[in-house]
Amino acid sequence: MSDFNLDDLKKSWQQQDSQSKYAPSEISQMLHKKSRNYVKYIFYISAVEFLIFFGLSIFYIFKAENDSSFLNILKKLGVTPTSELQQSFSHLYIGLKIVSLIITAYFVVQFYLNYKKIKIQDNLKLLILQIVKFRKTVNAFIFTNIALLILFMVVSTVFIFNIFTTQNISLSHPTLIAFLIGLTLTTLLAVGLIWIYYKIVYGIIMRRLGRNLSELQKIDSE
Repeated sequence: MSDFNLDDLKKSWQQQDSQSKYAPSEISQMLHKKSRNYVKYIFYISAVEFLIFFGLSIFYIFKAENDSSFLNILKKLGVTPTSELQQSFSHLYIGLKIVSLIITAYFVVQFYLNYKKIKIQDNLKLLILQIVKFRKTVNAFIFTNIALLILFMVVSTVFIFNIFTTQNISLSHPTLIAFLIGLTLTTLLAVGLIWIYYKIVYGIIMRRLGRNLSELQKIDSE
């Protein structure tokens, strides 16, 4: 008869206890619930962002002097602020704001639809596919906002060049060159700040969601 080893018995019992503590289905359900909550958080954050941008846009659109600061800069560059110029800038400003709001609203709706699709009764493979799709949507939202900021800078630059050409002002004006350099640096700084914001606010949630996705994929492969 072999010798009785208490340490081996305790080790075997501990391993058996930890393995049977949660069934794979229970772990999957907990991960599913957490993932649903993370998607909900992203939706809430994006909805708040949209409401803030919408409120600011409405405020500046109806503010009488919304274009005065930009026109004052153009005056310093030697541009004559005609009524046609003011009207063109007003249309451009409103157009860019509307495009920005439409795109942001589109992604808010997408986040909401993703949230509604992740349900407890969904099978594991479908849940994994939905999480992967949601992560792609979040990445698209981040890069679209950065692209919009760059687009605004490009459109503003083209608008200024068009004004200078129309009013026969030299494009080699030192003040214009300094302004364009400042505009480029400001845009790059803004892009950096937006990237940092999304990496912190969205990144924390997305990393946790990514860990859930990895665990769910492990369960699915077993």
